[in-house]
Amino acid sequence: MQKSISLNVIRAFFVVVTIYVGIIVAMGDDIDSGWIGALAGLAFGLIVILIDIALRNFSIRGFSTATVGLLIGFLCAWLVTRIGFLQAGWMQQFELANEAFNMAIYLAFGFIGVMLALRSKREEFSLLIPYVRFRQDSLQELPTLIDSNIIIEGRLPGIISTGFLGGSLVVPRFVLDELQTLADSSDESKRSKGKRGLESLKKMQESDSFDIIITEEDIPDETTVDGKLTELSKRIGARILTNDANLAEVARLQGVTVLNLNELAKSLRSRVSPGDEIELDLVKEGKDKNQAVGFLSDGTMIVVNEGREKIGTTQNVVIASSMQTSAGRLIFADLRA
Repeated sequence: MQKSISLNVIRAFFVVVTIYVGIIVAMGDDIDSGWIGALAGLAFGLIVILIDIALRNFSIRGFSTATVGLLIGFLCAWLVTRIGFLQAGWMQQFELANEAFNMAIYLAFGFIGVMLALRSKREEFSLLIPYVRFRQDSLQELPTLIDSNIIIEGRLPGIISTGFLGGSLVVPRFVLDELQTLADSSDESKRSKGKRGLESLKKMQESDSFDIIITEEDIPDETTVDGKLTELSKRIGARILTNDANLAEVARLQGVTVLNLNELAKSLRSRVSPGDEIELDLVKEGKDKNQAVGFLSDGTMIVVNEGREKIGTTQNVVIASSMQTSAGRLIFADLRA
Protein backbone atom coordinates (compact mmCIF):
# COMPACT_ATOMS: atom_id res chain seq x y z
CA MET A 1 0.00 0.00 0.00
CA GLN A 2 2.80 2.43 0.90
CA LYS A 3 4.57 1.66 -2.36
CA SER A 4 1.38 2.40 -4.32
CA ILE A 5 0.97 5.75 -2.55
CA SER A 6 4.61 6.67 -3.26
CA LEU A 7 4.19 5.87 -6.96
CA ASN A 8 1.05 8.01 -7.20
CA VAL A 9 2.82 10.93 -5.49
CA ILE A 10 5.70 10.70 -7.96
CA ARG A 11 3.28 10.55 -10.88
CA ALA A 12 1.38 13.60 -9.63
CA PHE A 13 4.64 15.51 -9.20
CA PHE A 14 5.70 14.55 -12.73
CA VAL A 15 2.41 15.86 -14.19
CA VAL A 16 2.82 19.15 -12.29
CA VAL A 17 6.35 19.52 -13.70
CA THR A 18 5.20 18.82 -17.28
CA ILE A 19 2.41 21.40 -16.92
CA TYR A 20 4.88 23.98 -15.63
CA VAL A 21 7.35 23.28 -18.42
CA GLY A 22 4.52 23.46 -20.98
CA ILE A 23 3.47 26.88 -19.67
CA ILE A 24 7.05 28.21 -19.76
CA VAL A 25 7.65 26.95 -23.31
CA ALA A 26 4.30 28.19 -24.69
CA MET A 27 4.30 31.63 -23.11
CA GLY A 28 7.50 33.04 -24.50
CA ASP A 29 6.56 36.62 -25.29
CA ASP A 30 2.84 35.79 -25.43
CA ILE A 31 1.32 35.55 -21.97
CA ASP A 32 -2.06 34.51 -23.39
CA SER A 33 -0.59 31.24 -24.69
CA GLY A 34 0.09 29.89 -21.19
CA TRP A 35 -3.11 27.85 -20.97
CA ILE A 36 -2.31 26.13 -24.27
CA GLY A 37 1.09 25.13 -22.91
CA ALA A 38 -0.54 23.88 -19.68
CA LEU A 39 -2.90 21.64 -21.66
CA ALA A 40 -0.05 20.37 -23.83
CA GLY A 41 2.08 19.66 -20.74
CA LEU A 42 -0.84 17.89 -19.04
CA ALA A 43 -1.48 15.75 -22.13
CA PHE A 44 2.19 14.83 -22.38
CA GLY A 45 2.41 13.93 -18.70
CA LEU A 46 -0.73 11.77 -18.82
CA ILE A 47 0.51 9.92 -21.92
CA VAL A 48 3.81 9.10 -20.20
CA ILE A 49 1.94 7.89 -17.08
CA LEU A 50 -0.33 5.69 -19.20
CA ILE A 51 2.77 4.15 -20.79
CA ASP A 52 4.21 3.61 -17.30
CA ILE A 53 1.01 1.85 -16.14
CA ALA A 54 0.97 -0.32 -19.26
CA LEU A 55 4.55 -1.41 -18.47
CA ARG A 56 3.96 -1.99 -14.73
CA ASN A 57 4.61 -5.75 -15.10
CA PHE A 58 7.72 -5.23 -17.25
CA SER A 59 10.83 -5.67 -15.09
CA ILE A 60 14.29 -4.19 -15.62
CA ARG A 61 15.48 -7.71 -16.50
CA GLY A 62 12.86 -7.89 -19.24
CA PHE A 63 13.81 -4.41 -20.45
CA SER A 64 17.51 -5.28 -20.69
CA THR A 65 16.71 -8.55 -22.47
CA ALA A 66 14.42 -6.75 -24.93
CA THR A 67 17.15 -4.18 -25.58
CA VAL A 68 19.63 -6.92 -26.50
CA GLY A 69 17.05 -8.46 -28.84
CA LEU A 70 16.34 -5.06 -30.42
CA LEU A 71 20.04 -4.47 -31.09
CA ILE A 72 20.41 -7.92 -32.65
CA GLY A 73 17.35 -7.30 -34.82
CA PHE A 74 18.69 -3.93 -35.98
CA LEU A 75 22.04 -5.55 -36.80
CA CYS A 76 20.29 -8.16 -38.96
CA ALA A 77 18.22 -5.43 -40.64
CA TRP A 78 21.37 -3.41 -41.38
CA LEU A 79 22.97 -6.46 -43.01
CA VAL A 80 19.85 -7.10 -45.11
CA THR A 81 19.63 -3.50 -46.32
CA ARG A 82 23.28 -3.63 -47.38
CA ILE A 83 22.54 -6.33 -49.96
CA GLY A 84 23.38 -5.11 -53.44
CA PHE A 85 19.93 -6.04 -54.77
CA LEU A 86 18.39 -3.24 -52.74
CA GLN A 87 20.88 -0.77 -54.20
CA ALA A 88 19.98 -1.63 -57.79
CA GLY A 89 19.41 1.24 -60.16
CA TRP A 90 15.70 0.64 -60.56
CA MET A 91 15.23 0.91 -56.76
CA GLN A 92 17.02 4.25 -56.71
CA GLN A 93 14.33 5.65 -59.00
CA PHE A 94 11.80 5.29 -56.20
CA GLU A 95 13.55 7.03 -53.32
CA LEU A 96 10.46 7.24 -51.10
CA ALA A 97 9.64 3.57 -51.63
CA ASN A 98 13.25 2.68 -50.88
CA GLU A 99 13.20 4.57 -47.57
CA ALA A 100 9.86 3.01 -46.61
CA PHE A 101 11.18 -0.44 -47.44
CA ASN A 102 14.28 0.12 -45.29
CA MET A 103 12.18 1.31 -42.36
CA ALA A 104 9.89 -1.70 -42.68
CA ILE A 105 12.91 -4.01 -42.62
CA TYR A 106 14.25 -2.35 -39.44
CA LEU A 107 10.83 -2.47 -37.75
CA ALA A 108 10.25 -6.12 -38.65
CA PHE A 109 13.68 -7.35 -37.57
CA GLY A 110 13.62 -5.18 -34.44
CA PHE A 111 10.22 -6.61 -33.41
CA ILE A 112 11.27 -10.19 -34.12
CA GLY A 113 14.53 -9.68 -32.21
CA VAL A 114 12.70 -8.34 -29.13
CA MET A 115 10.15 -11.17 -29.10
CA LEU A 116 12.78 -13.88 -29.54
CA ALA A 117 14.91 -12.39 -26.76
CA LEU A 118 11.99 -12.22 -24.32
CA ARG A 119 11.14 -15.86 -25.02
CA SER A 120 14.73 -17.03 -24.58
CA LYS A 121 16.54 -18.08 -21.43
CA ARG A 122 19.55 -16.03 -20.38
CA GLU A 123 22.00 -18.91 -20.84
CA GLU A 124 20.97 -19.15 -24.51
CA PHE A 125 22.73 -15.84 -25.15
CA SER A 126 26.00 -17.77 -24.91
CA LEU A 127 25.26 -18.93 -28.48
CA LEU A 128 25.63 -15.33 -29.62
CA ILE A 129 28.50 -14.43 -27.32
CA PRO A 130 30.83 -17.48 -27.33
CA TYR A 131 32.56 -18.48 -24.05
CA VAL A 132 30.37 -16.04 -22.09
CA ARG A 133 27.57 -17.37 -19.93
CA PHE A 134 25.24 -15.39 -17.69
CA ARG A 135 25.38 -16.39 -14.03
CA GLN A 136 22.40 -18.42 -12.89
CA ASP A 137 20.50 -16.98 -9.95
CA SER A 138 21.13 -18.92 -6.77
CA LEU A 139 18.02 -20.80 -5.69
CA GLN A 140 18.45 -19.41 -2.18
CA GLU A 141 18.44 -15.84 -3.51
CA LEU A 142 15.22 -16.18 -5.51
CA PRO A 143 12.14 -14.39 -4.17
CA THR A 144 9.54 -16.75 -2.69
CA LEU A 145 5.81 -16.41 -3.29
CA ILE A 146 3.66 -17.70 -0.43
CA ASP A 147 0.03 -18.74 -0.67
CA SER A 148 -2.75 -18.27 1.87
CA ASN A 149 -2.62 -21.91 3.09
CA ILE A 150 1.00 -21.67 4.18
CA ILE A 151 0.28 -18.39 6.01
CA ILE A 152 -2.79 -19.77 7.79
CA GLU A 153 -0.98 -22.95 8.83
CA GLY A 154 1.23 -20.98 11.21
CA ARG A 155 4.54 -22.86 10.87
CA LEU A 156 6.14 -20.24 8.64
CA PRO A 157 7.28 -17.72 11.33
CA GLY A 158 9.16 -20.50 13.14
CA ILE A 159 10.80 -21.68 9.92
CA ILE A 160 11.80 -18.10 9.09
CA SER A 161 13.42 -17.64 12.50
CA THR A 162 15.71 -20.63 11.86
CA GLY A 163 17.31 -18.90 8.87
CA PHE A 164 16.89 -21.84 6.48
CA LEU A 165 15.00 -19.75 3.92
CA GLY A 166 16.96 -17.24 1.85
CA GLY A 167 15.77 -14.35 -0.31
CA SER A 168 12.62 -12.36 0.30
CA LEU A 169 9.06 -13.53 0.92
CA VAL A 170 6.54 -12.03 -1.50
CA VAL A 171 2.85 -11.85 -0.58
CA PRO A 172 0.69 -10.90 -3.59
CA ARG A 173 -2.17 -8.50 -2.99
CA PHE A 174 -4.70 -11.12 -4.17
CA VAL A 175 -3.48 -13.52 -1.43
CA LEU A 176 -3.88 -10.76 1.16
CA ASP A 177 -7.39 -10.08 -0.18
CA GLU A 178 -8.21 -13.78 0.15
CA LEU A 179 -7.15 -13.74 3.81
CA GLN A 180 -9.23 -10.62 4.42
CA THR A 181 -12.25 -12.24 2.77
CA LEU A 182 -11.88 -15.28 5.05
CA ALA A 183 -11.51 -13.05 8.12
CA ASP A 184 -14.75 -11.24 7.23
CA SER A 185 -16.66 -14.45 6.50
CA SER A 186 -19.85 -15.27 8.38
CA ASP A 187 -18.63 -18.86 8.74
CA GLU A 188 -16.84 -19.26 12.08
CA SER A 189 -14.28 -21.76 10.75
CA LYS A 190 -13.32 -19.59 7.77
CA ARG A 191 -13.23 -16.44 9.93
CA SER A 192 -10.89 -18.16 12.39
CA LYS A 193 -8.55 -19.22 9.56
CA GLY A 194 -8.51 -15.73 8.06
CA LYS A 195 -7.72 -14.05 11.38
CA ARG A 196 -5.00 -16.60 12.15
CA GLY A 197 -3.44 -15.97 8.74
CA LEU A 198 -3.46 -12.18 9.16
CA GLU A 199 -1.93 -12.49 12.64
CA SER A 200 0.77 -14.81 11.32
CA LEU A 201 1.57 -12.39 8.49
CA LYS A 202 1.73 -9.47 10.93
CA LYS A 203 4.16 -11.41 13.13
CA MET A 204 6.40 -12.07 10.13
CA GLN A 205 6.34 -8.39 9.11
CA GLU A 206 7.39 -7.33 12.61
CA SER A 207 10.35 -9.71 12.54
CA ASP A 208 13.72 -8.22 11.59
CA SER A 209 15.06 -11.59 10.42
CA PHE A 210 13.23 -11.59 7.11
CA ASP A 211 12.05 -9.29 4.34
CA ILE A 212 8.30 -9.45 3.67
CA ILE A 213 7.15 -7.71 0.48
CA ILE A 214 3.53 -7.00 -0.46
CA THR A 215 3.29 -6.82 -4.25
CA GLU A 216 0.44 -5.13 -6.07
CA GLU A 217 0.98 -7.13 -9.25
CA ASP A 218 -2.07 -9.03 -10.41
CA ILE A 219 -2.89 -11.47 -13.20
CA PRO A 220 -6.31 -10.32 -14.49
CA ASP A 221 -6.54 -13.15 -17.04
CA GLU A 222 -6.47 -15.79 -14.28
CA THR A 223 -9.57 -16.36 -12.15
CA THR A 224 -8.14 -18.68 -9.47
CA VAL A 225 -5.60 -17.77 -6.81
CA ASP A 226 -3.49 -20.84 -7.65
CA GLY A 227 -3.42 -19.84 -11.33
CA LYS A 228 -2.43 -16.28 -10.41
CA LEU A 229 0.38 -17.55 -8.15
CA THR A 230 1.78 -19.83 -10.85
CA GLU A 231 1.67 -17.17 -13.57
CA LEU A 232 3.10 -14.47 -11.28
CA SER A 233 5.99 -16.74 -10.22
CA LYS A 234 6.90 -17.27 -13.90
CA ARG A 235 6.63 -13.55 -14.58
CA ILE A 236 8.93 -12.39 -11.77
CA GLY A 237 11.20 -15.47 -11.66
CA ALA A 238 10.13 -16.55 -8.16
CA ARG A 239 9.57 -19.91 -6.49
CA ILE A 240 6.40 -20.88 -4.60
CA LEU A 241 6.27 -21.95 -0.96
CA THR A 242 3.12 -23.94 -0.18
CA ASN A 243 1.67 -26.98 1.57
CA ASP A 244 -0.95 -27.53 -1.16
CA ALA A 245 -0.07 -30.69 -3.09
CA ASN A 246 -2.33 -29.79 -6.04
CA LEU A 247 -0.81 -26.31 -6.43
CA ALA A 248 2.69 -27.80 -6.19
CA GLU A 249 1.97 -30.39 -8.89
CA VAL A 250 0.39 -27.91 -11.33
CA ALA A 251 3.15 -25.34 -10.81
CA ARG A 252 5.92 -27.89 -11.34
CA LEU A 253 4.30 -29.05 -14.57
CA GLN A 254 4.67 -25.45 -15.79
CA GLY A 255 8.34 -25.31 -14.87
CA VAL A 256 7.98 -23.38 -11.60
CA THR A 257 10.23 -24.19 -8.63
CA VAL A 258 8.04 -25.24 -5.68
CA LEU A 259 8.97 -25.68 -2.02
CA ASN A 260 6.39 -27.97 -0.40
CA LEU A 261 6.45 -27.65 3.38
CA ASN A 262 4.73 -31.01 3.90
CA GLU A 263 7.37 -32.75 1.79
CA LEU A 264 10.04 -31.05 3.89
CA ALA A 265 8.37 -32.23 7.11
CA LYS A 266 8.32 -35.81 5.82
CA SER A 267 12.00 -35.70 4.90
CA LEU A 268 12.86 -34.46 8.41
CA ARG A 269 11.16 -37.34 10.19
CA SER A 270 13.44 -39.40 12.38
CA ARG A 271 14.61 -42.58 10.71
CA VAL A 272 14.66 -45.53 13.09
CA SER A 273 15.17 -49.15 12.12
CA PRO A 274 14.69 -52.44 13.98
CA GLY A 275 17.57 -52.91 16.41
CA ASP A 276 18.14 -49.17 17.00
CA GLU A 277 18.30 -48.10 20.63
CA ILE A 278 16.84 -44.73 21.60
CA GLU A 279 15.92 -42.80 24.72
CA LEU A 280 12.17 -42.22 24.98
CA ASP A 281 9.77 -40.46 27.36
CA LEU A 282 6.81 -42.73 28.12
CA VAL A 283 3.81 -40.43 28.45
CA LYS A 284 0.62 -42.51 28.41
CA GLU A 285 -0.91 -45.97 28.28
CA GLY A 286 -1.10 -47.98 25.10
CA LYS A 287 -4.16 -49.59 23.57
CA ASP A 288 -3.26 -53.13 24.59
CA LYS A 289 -2.40 -54.47 28.03
CA ASN A 290 0.94 -53.43 29.57
CA GLN A 291 1.78 -51.10 26.67
CA ALA A 292 3.11 -47.56 27.04
CA VAL A 293 3.35 -44.85 24.39
CA GLY A 294 6.06 -42.28 23.64
CA PHE A 295 6.65 -39.88 20.78
CA LEU A 296 9.65 -38.92 18.69
CA SER A 297 10.47 -35.23 18.17
CA ASP A 298 8.57 -35.24 14.84
CA GLY A 299 5.42 -36.69 16.44
CA THR A 300 5.90 -40.31 15.38
CA MET A 301 4.27 -42.60 17.95
CA ILE A 302 6.22 -45.49 19.48
CA VAL A 303 4.39 -48.25 21.33
CA VAL A 304 6.55 -49.85 24.02
CA ASN A 305 5.65 -53.39 25.07
CA GLU A 306 5.62 -54.12 28.80
CA GLY A 307 6.21 -50.44 29.51
CA ARG A 308 3.02 -49.53 31.34
CA GLU A 309 4.67 -49.51 34.76
CA LYS A 310 7.33 -47.09 33.45
CA ILE A 311 4.88 -44.35 32.35
CA GLY A 312 6.15 -40.92 33.40
CA THR A 313 9.81 -41.91 33.14
CA THR A 314 12.48 -41.85 30.44
CA GLN A 315 13.60 -45.28 29.29
CA ASN A 316 16.05 -46.75 26.81
CA VAL A 317 14.07 -48.80 24.32
CA VAL A 318 15.02 -51.02 21.38
CA ILE A 319 13.07 -50.73 18.14
CA ALA A 320 11.42 -54.05 17.34
CA SER A 321 9.30 -53.38 14.23
CA SER A 322 7.25 -50.75 12.39
CA MET A 323 4.14 -50.63 10.23
CA GLN A 324 2.43 -48.05 8.03
CA THR A 325 -1.15 -47.16 8.95
CA SER A 326 -3.70 -44.70 7.59
CA ALA A 327 -2.78 -42.36 10.46
CA GLY A 328 0.93 -42.59 9.75
CA ARG A 329 3.90 -44.73 10.71
CA LEU A 330 3.52 -46.82 13.87
CA ILE A 331 6.65 -48.16 15.61
CA PHE A 332 6.86 -50.93 18.23
CA ALA A 333 9.70 -51.19 20.73
CA ASP A 334 10.78 -53.16 23.78
CA LEU A 335 12.39 -51.99 27.00
CA ARG A 336 16.12 -52.58 27.00
CA ALA A 337 16.90 -55.60 29.04
